[in-house]
Amino acid sequence: MSDTVLIDLAATIRARRSAPAEASYTKTLLDAGIARCAKKFGEEAVETVMAAVGQDDDALRGEVADALFHLLVLLECRSIAIEDVLAVLQSRQGTSGHAEKAARSKS
Repeated sequence: MSDTVLIDLAATIRARRSAPAEASYTKTLLDAGIARCAKKFGEEAVETVMAAVGQDDDALRGEVADALFHLLVLLECRSIAIEDVLAVLQSRQGTSGHAEKAARSKS
């Protein structure tokens, strides 16, 4: 598996903006707007939590994949590049989670 799978998937989602809605579930979500994309991501996040506490590893993997997909759709709906999110994560590497959280609360 490629380590660029999220970037590649985000590019595919971006390309779906120009697809006909009847041919693309992603386009249907994007056309529905930010509230629908956020709601769908929230549903998938809840399903991920439920799988984490009550289902097997395969179910959890599937739910996490669904949640990541819908998170990428949400980002695309807001025109936020996954690369920008990954840059934030990169900037946090090597910083204690406690220190990073404390720094955020001051700003």
